[in-house]
Amino acid sequence: MKELFPEHKSYLDVYDHYGLTGSRAIYGHGIWLSEEELQRCHDTGTAIAHCPTSNFFLGSGCLDLGRTSKLERPVRVGLATDLGAGTSFSMLHTMNEAYKAAQTHGYSLSGAHAFYLATRGAARALYLDDAIGSVAPGMEADLVVLNLKSTPLIEYRMKYTDSLEEALFVQMTLGDDRAVRATYVAGRRAYQR
Repeated sequence: MKELFPEHKSYLDVYDHYGLTGSRAIYGHGIWLSEEELQRCHDTGTAIAHCPTSNFFLGSGCLDLGRTSKLERPVRVGLATDLGAGTSFSMLHTMNEAYKAAQTHGYSLSGAHAFYLATRGAARALYLDDAIGSVAPGMEADLVVLNLKSTPLIEYRMKYTDSLEEALFVQMTLGDDRAVRATYVAGRRAYQR
């Protein structure tokens, strides 16, 4: 990049110069973005696809979710699998890896925040949060129904949960595709176990 565009400071600066930032622009990973670049993402509405299984597989680093979530300049972030180098289509597995990535930066990713990144956060990153990403009247009803006791270990661990937050955390750290009981696309069942 520095050889091809020596007058620009970074990849994001090149994309910005050519009008490739803004709403509906989603860039993968965001690992090495400077504070100035994160501010530019915030200012333009450019989103980051957080792909922790890919980052860990490649050994390229991991996104600092705490930096993207600053109240004074939050950046749109959605959780993604990136099967180009990632290791799973499972969003539960990806949430588990996102938790580990956050921990490496001293940020404790809650179950609620992880499920948000996989649903509403991803819809916001795509600028489709007016149609998908949450359960509300008028939304398209793309749903995943989870079995909260999908394995003997999860069933045992769920006996000791006393809040929704804790139940979500158990699912994100121990769950995998065996937990998926059914999926619905636009309100119609597409899969059932």
